[in-house]
Amino acid sequence: MNLLILSCGTRDKVVQYFRKTFEGEGRIICTDCSPYAPALYEADAHYIVPRITEPGYLEVIYEICRKESITGVLSLIDPELSLIAAHKEQFAALGVTVIGSEYALCERTLNKWELYCWMKEHKYPCVKTYVSLEEFRRALDQGEIAFPVFVKPMKGSASIQIAKAQDWETAAFLFSHGEQMIIQEYMTGQEIGADVYIDLVSGEVVSIFTKKKLVMRAGETDKAISFFDENLNNQITQFVRENGFAGQIDIDLFVQDGVYYFSEVNPRFGGGYPHAYACGVDHMTLIKNNLLGIANPIRTTPYPENQVMMKYCEIMLLDATKPEKERQYE
Repeated sequence: MNLLILSCGTRDKVVQYFRKTFEGEGRIICTDCSPYAPALYEADAHYIVPRITEPGYLEVIYEICRKESITGVLSLIDPELSLIAAHKEQFAALGVTVIGSEYALCERTLNKWELYCWMKEHKYPCVKTYVSLEEFRRALDQGEIAFPVFVKPMKGSASIQIAKAQDWETAAFLFSHGEQMIIQEYMTGQEIGADVYIDLVSGEVVSIFTKKKLVMRAGETDKAISFFDENLNNQITQFVRENGFAGQIDIDLFVQDGVYYFSEVNPRFGGGYPHAYACGVDHMTLIKNNLLGIANPIRTTPYPENQVMMKYCEIMLLDATKPEKERQYE
């Protein structure tokens, strides 16, 4: 039972957790397009592969699956989620389970406008979003929204190209000089993050961990504090079931005037997941059980509240004079 983690980047902790969980029962194999992705060197074996947009990329991944007798595969970056979901049958033919949601869901969550439209249609409180300057101007004139606002790419991630606009001129300039931009209201309430696991065997939401975000950096949670709210968990469970997500997902919300507003969904491990793991919310074991065909029970054990996660930097040294082939199985 071997797990393949694609585009591992700097997610060292995620790889470490999986390796600990699979120890004695399977191996963790990682890939990335850069030899300077530190998480590569946490794995039992690693491969430097082409970028996901290059021709023949999937053929390289299929070959790794065959060579390493891979049982399950997951990716840690948004654009690749749709790619592997679209080729779920090809992976299955190799005996590999894609750990993630279906293609349509990956595409919906990647496109912030499509997700917003779905949430509005299904009557979930959500962050007001506009896809045209004309609609935004109308909303301003009617008092539906006010400055400041955020202007961001419709399909962006990691907070790239996100900017705060305090007036019409700035918002219009940012919107017009970006590619496929949207405008969203500025939420003043507490930002919330939820790490959720939907069992691949039973289809049930079996684990939810929530935290209040204290500090953000480059789109990721840098500091947060754990909390529990049964009402929020019920809303998350309903939201997940109506969408049909599977495997690991990361949800961003805001709470304002006692109401939880859904903002974004990443159908993968989020950068703040180590907080959950440190509090005893072990989703690696849930994945391992699913790969063995075992359905996980719904988590009933409470995790500790008021536990503050504080990220800090670590370094790793790589001997650049050593040929890559010699480093493959370190």
